[in-house]
Amino acid sequence: MAKKADSPTLLAITLKRSGIGCLPVQRLVLRGLGFRRLQQTVVCPDTPQVRGLIRKVNHLVEVQDV
Repeated sequence: MAKKADSPTLLAITLKRSGIGCLPVQRLVLRGLGFRRLQQTVVCPDTPQVRGLIRKVNHLVEVQDV
């Protein structure tokens, strides 16, 4: 019997600061993460791709493990 893979670690990402005045690519990153408004929290899998997006806008968001 095969072992079940552990469920992927999730990240709760909260938008703390507005993307207004940021570079257009940073606004696209926020949209790609799923943000639409301030104080919104999205849950994303903890993958290298998501970590890279977070790194681009780390001054605008707050990250917590779920």
